Amino acid sequence: MTGAVITIAIVLILAGGVTASVVAYFRLQRHRADAVAMASYRKLAEEASAGHQALQQQLGTLDTRLKAIEHLLRSVG
Repeated sequence: MTGAVITIAIVLILAGGVTASVVAYFRLQRHRADAVAMASYRKLAEEASAGHQALQQQLGTLDTRLKAIEHLLRSVG
């Protein structure tokens, strides 16, 4: 009777260890996939930021030109 209990306990411990290992493996795989997705989002954010800065520079240039045109029109009129 004691031998059967010890055998069942050992089998349950082994099954628990295998289950924990499989769960840890798939959790690691999911984490790696999330890391790859976050890297692509970070790259997209950097590109959007660079585009935003370029747009700000263009708007600054247009603002300067518009002020020059307004000054010219006021001086003519």
